[in-house]
Amino acid sequence: MNRLNQPYKFLFILSFCILTALNVYAQKSKFHVIAFYTAKNDQAHISFVHEANKWFPEVAKKYHFTYDSTNNWNNLNPEFLKKYKVIIFLDTRPEEPAQRKAFENYVKNGGGWMGFHFSAFALNQSTYNQDWDWYHNEFLGSGEYKSNTWRPTSAFLRIEDPKHAATKGLNHIIKASPNEWYRWQNDLIKNKNIDILLAIDSSSFPLGTGPKQSEIWHNGYYPVVWSNKNYRMVYFNMGHNDIDYEHGINKDLSHTFDSPEESQLVINTLLWLGNGNKTYKAAY
Repeated sequence: MNRLNQPYKFLFILSFCILTALNVYAQKSKFHVIAFYTAKNDQAHISFVHEANKWFPEVAKKYHFTYDSTNNWNNLNPEFLKKYKVIIFLDTRPEEPAQRKAFENYVKNGGGWMGFHFSAFALNQSTYNQDWDWYHNEFLGSGEYKSNTWRPTSAFLRIEDPKHAATKGLNHIIKASPNEWYRWQNDLIKNKNIDILLAIDSSSFPLGTGPKQSEIWHNGYYPVVWSNKNYRMVYFNMGHNDIDYEHGINKDLSHTFDSPEESQLVINTLLWLGNGNKTYKAAY
């Protein structure tokens, strides 16, 4: 009788091992992330891209997702994106019409997006013209770039929406790493689709050191992290490391992810985007 049962025992054990292995693999790869970058202009942006491409793989191992990165923006197409649940723009934005259309379809069909600093930049009569209304005015809501602080300096950021998954567990005020802070053409407060998650706290003023007085902010309301309620997305104004430009050596003077609270904010956001119920379906 025992001999007759041996094949069945073997099949049972084999099936159990296969199911266990598949379960472990699923746990290790809950979702897939793809980051796009250019890393050619401004040493501060290049520094951040290199930092991010080291930091995100470490976070991926800890939180059980996969992280890939590419500087080939032609990969922004429906076939390539089918594998990924979250797209990250580390520094720039797509420029070709086909790439832009693929991205728009991606987020309109449930794909997640996280963008940093320069990915929202647009200024007419510059290399990055405001020639993509859907992205800058509807999706981001910010419109054109208006001005920035200088030099890159740290700031205290106030959480405006403590109920959002991105801000869960964080203190009401967090300290960010040094950054070049942007302000925008559009008033995000007036946009009913925009959920402002963090803004610069008044304790940060004066913000910036100049030398131009216009590069030092003394008052005002400046959103720096926000989401669009119609999409699964979060934009971070952070992503410009401080660089020693003055001595001509382009040495890193700061790193964005050196701030534990800022890093946790990014992790919270990525897990919210990756573990959401919506799944991207390619639209051809």
